[in-house]
Amino acid sequence: MRIGVLGAGQLGRMLALAGYPLAKTFVFYDMSGSPSAGLGEVIIDREGKYLDDFLSRVDRVTYEFEHLPVEVAERLAKEKPVHPCPRALQVCQNREAEKTLFGELGIPTPQWKIADSAESLKAAAESLGCPVVAKSNTEGYDGKGQAVLKSPEDAEAAWASIGHPRLMVEKFVEFSREVSIIAVRAEDGQLAFYPISENVHHEGILRYSIAPAPRLEKHIQEDAELHIKALLNELDYVGVLTLELFETADGLVANEMAPRVHNSGHWTIEGAMTSQFENHIRAVSGHPLGNVAPRGLSCMVNIIGEHGDVERLLELPYAHVHLYNKGERPGRKLGHVNILADSYAELVWRVRNCVQFLPGSPEFSSSLNASDRR
Repeated sequence: MRIGVLGAGQLGRMLALAGYPLAKTFVFYDMSGSPSAGLGEVIIDREGKYLDDFLSRVDRVTYEFEHLPVEVAERLAKEKPVHPCPRALQVCQNREAEKTLFGELGIPTPQWKIADSAESLKAAAESLGCPVVAKSNTEGYDGKGQAVLKSPEDAEAAWASIGHPRLMVEKFVEFSREVSIIAVRAEDGQLAFYPISENVHHEGILRYSIAPAPRLEKHIQEDAELHIKALLNELDYVGVLTLELFETADGLVANEMAPRVHNSGHWTIEGAMTSQFENHIRAVSGHPLGNVAPRGLSCMVNIIGEHGDVERLLELPYAHVHLYNKGERPGRKLGHVNILADSYAELVWRVRNCVQFLPGSPEFSSSLNASDRR
C-alpha cells in the first residue's frame, strides 16, 4: 500500500519508519519548501501545481501537520481515502470551532470569549476576570501567537503583540499539571487508549513527557478516555488523536486537540507495545489496532536548539536517541530521547543523568517529588 503524507517533517519521518515493516511505501507532499523527513519520495509544491501527481502515486492519504489548507484535504478526499477526515482538520485550525465542539460534547473547557479588537479584548478580560490567556483564533503552535493579560489594561499591548484579527480569550485555569491522552480509532470503529502522560513545558515548548503519568487517579484516566472517545466518534475519526488537558482540583479541563501523532506520544516508540506511529499507520491502512499497554515507565526528553553530546547519550544503556536530521537553531526540535525504567525513582535519576548532556534543557521537574516516587 502506498501512503501519501501531507507534510514532510519529523512526524512524517517517524510514521514512515513505523510503516516500512508493514510493507508500506510513502510519498510526502510538502508545501513549505523545507522538508526534513529525509526518506521516502518527497514532492515539493509551494503553489499546488503537483497535487494530481501526488494523488496518482498514493492509495491513501494522511497528514502529519494540521496547519495546511483544508481545501487541499477536501480535494484529495474526493479521490482517495483521507484519514483523519478533513472536518477534524477544520475544527483543529479554529479555536472557536474547537471549543464550541468540546462544549457540545460535554467536555469541560476554560471559560472563553472571542475578541476582534483591542477594545473587545479588554472587555473580555474584564468579563472573565484576569489573568486571561489570549490566543490567535487560527494558526499558532508551540506557544506562538499567545499573550497573558494580568489586567485589562494589558489588552492593547497584547493585541499588538499577537497581531491576529480574531482572538480566543480564555480565563486562566488553576491547574496542578498539564497532561494529554492519545487515542486511536480504526476504520471499523475499534478504539484504543494510551495511558495519560504528564507534560512539562518550558517557554511554550514541550520538554518532558512522563508516562504513565505518576500519581494518577483511576477516574482521571477514565474521564479522559470518555472525552476523547466522544470526539473520535463524533468526527467518525480514523487514526491517532491527541487531547491536551489541564488537571485541576475539580477534574480535567480540555485545552486543545491535535488530529495527528503528537510530541507527547513519542515515548510510545520504546515505551508501549505498539507505538502511536505504528497504530496510526494500522488505522489509516484499515488494519486491526495494536496493543497500547506500556512497557514499564517512560520519559521522553525533547532535544531543543542544540544536539548536545549525542555520543555520551548513546553510551547510556537506558537511553534511546531519535534524531530528526535537522540543523541546529534556537527553539527548534532536533530530536528526542526516550528513557525507560521500572520505578519512578529510577526514572528520575536516569532522566537527570541524560539531561546533563543536553545544553539548554530546563531542570527536570514534575509532579514527582522526594516523598512520592513510587
